[in-house]
Amino acid sequence: MKPANNYTFLIADDHSIVRQGISLLIKELFFNAKIYQAGNFKDTLSIIKETKIDLLVLDINFPDGNSLSIIPETKAIQPEVKILIFSAYDEDIYALRYLNAGASGYLNKGSSEDEMKNALRSIILSGKYITQNIKDRILDSYISKKPINPLEQLSNREIEVARLLIKGYGNMEIAETLNVKKTTVSTFKNRIFEKLEINNLADLIDFFNLYS
Repeated sequence: MKPANNYTFLIADDHSIVRQGISLLIKELFFNAKIYQAGNFKDTLSIIKETKIDLLVLDINFPDGNSLSIIPETKAIQPEVKILIFSAYDEDIYALRYLNAGASGYLNKGSSEDEMKNALRSIILSGKYITQNIKDRILDSYISKKPINPLEQLSNREIEVARLLIKGYGNMEIAETLNVKKTTVSTFKNRIFEKLEINNLADLIDFFNLYS
């Protein structure tokens, strides 16, 4: 294991106050840590290309894009880099998506200082950090045989109907496109909403943006 003074961190967040706060916590844990900061993706990738980073603390949304796209780019440049997603976005919805994309951990910005320190320490020492909540969700999914990705519950026909609804097709247009009765479309629509536990089209669009 590296001596503590050799760790190099990059904090990528478009809010200066967040970067400063995380820097202070890192300094408490790793006294002589080298810390770089970036406020957008362009600067983040520029630093990744020039400097060996042990841990990248990464927000989800930046003015110049979304970090789902930056994770593979970062890993292509530095395959060994550890990535902690630190975001205000709901862990239940986003954490697994980012972990599957190659992040080493996910922490919500509402977390306490102790949780943040725990996450930083855990990723540096063991290479990963998963909250108990996400561990429980993974275990529940395994035991219940229910997919973590809720769209996997939908049949192929339900996926077809859902995609047409998202495109703005009405029930009659969907019925004509799929050559089924209008009442059948209503049944599919009700089943989709029931399985995903949603009430409206906006929620359906959000689901597909997140999970498909």
